[in-house]
Amino acid sequence: MAEQAEDIDDIVDHPAGANSLEHDDEPSSASSKSKNAFAELMAPKRKAPASPEPEKRPKDKAARWRGALVQYINNPSSFGSQVLRVTPNTVLIKDSFPKATVHLLLLPRSEKHSLLRPNEAFADPAFLAIVREEAASAAKLAAAELERLLGSFSVSNKPRLEATDYTNRSPGRDYLKEIKVGMHAHPSMDHLHVHIISKDMHSPKVKHKKHYNSFNTEFFIPLVDYPLADDDVRRDVGFQNGNLSKDFKCWRCGKDFGNKFTQLKKHLEEEFEEWKKE
Repeated sequence: MAEQAEDIDDIVDHPAGANSLEHDDEPSSASSKSKNAFAELMAPKRKAPASPEPEKRPKDKAARWRGALVQYINNPSSFGSQVLRVTPNTVLIKDSFPKATVHLLLLPRSEKHSLLRPNEAFADPAFLAIVREEAASAAKLAAAELERLLGSFSVSNKPRLEATDYTNRSPGRDYLKEIKVGMHAHPSMDHLHVHIISKDMHSPKVKHKKHYNSFNTEFFIPLVDYPLADDDVRRDVGFQNGNLSKDFKCWRCGKDFGNKFTQLKKHLEEEFEEWKKE
């Protein structure tokens, strides 16, 4: 299956080429002269097929992208190793465009809730309890994967790796603390999904301001904070749009990079090397 666009901003509509429509063959000079002018005028003309209105094509693409997660909910067996776990309540998948070393999506399967926005869906306490329980389990899987990938670099994890007495070995670095579990305030995809992501933002898929700020401002709402109070400012669309346009701040040291994305990316590489050695 072809990959979906990374996000709605990446959808590009390619206009049809100049020669995309069929045209009648041009008659030669000799044959033109020999044709009866009246017959030629009255002959039915072949019509070129009507092309879709340009403004409708991107809408269709956007709709397909927004609804892409339903495929994993309805047919998880079709996606092989991208699907990590299926339960009666959720499907856990690897994000196709990970924004960090480990980035998973937990997809609730409840038809009653899956098309609701987070604030609406998590107003149901029973549903919220189910999602919290499954997200906690998924976070442990994410932490174990993070340890598998980076544990050998960690100073605090070294005693655990070198232990020969497995019954009393050190617990090592707590990788669960390096995992964030939460929601985007105003998700761009239709189906409810919980992000389970390591803090590092170390990924070639972090390409612009929205990618970074959507995980490192209050636009990212921890699952534990739901349900939000009625007067919680994070419910406000204007407040959240402001978060997406904020200056870049390093997730680890807090350094402000203004609007300089290239400098931020370089700094994130440096921070990643230090972070994985903690």
